[in-house]
Amino acid sequence: MKRAYVAIQKDFRVALGEGGLSPRSFSALSLVVAHPATSQSDLARMLGIERSGLVAIIDELERRAFLSRTHVEGDRRVQALMPTQAGEEAYRAALAAVHAHEERLLADLTKSEKDTLLKLLRKIRKTDKED
Repeated sequence: MKRAYVAIQKDFRVALGEGGLSPRSFSALSLVVAHPATSQSDLARMLGIERSGLVAIIDELERRAFLSRTHVEGDRRVQALMPTQAGEEAYRAALAAVHAHEERLLADLTKSEKDTLLKLLRKIRKTDKED
């Protein structure tokens, strides 16, 4: 499994190109696009990482003008994350590259094998008790 993970990560990084989003940044941006105005705490929970570990990811996405932090009405201590237009465009471009990456990795599998693989990966994913 570790060798498969390394191969997938390597191809993912190649697919997104030099200077592209890292897997964690892509995941964070994906969730902010899907759930605009989510708090940093909620995003950390969705990603399954500590809030402190999210700060560098958010800083990078903000520096690249892919998202902005805004205060939540009624609680200025909480910051909501909003995708920018540039962030939504970057997400769409990265998503197309990720889909191509997945197609490339699964190209040698039959439809039945792909279905089985995805079913098994979902079972493994369900073992993550943080959801």
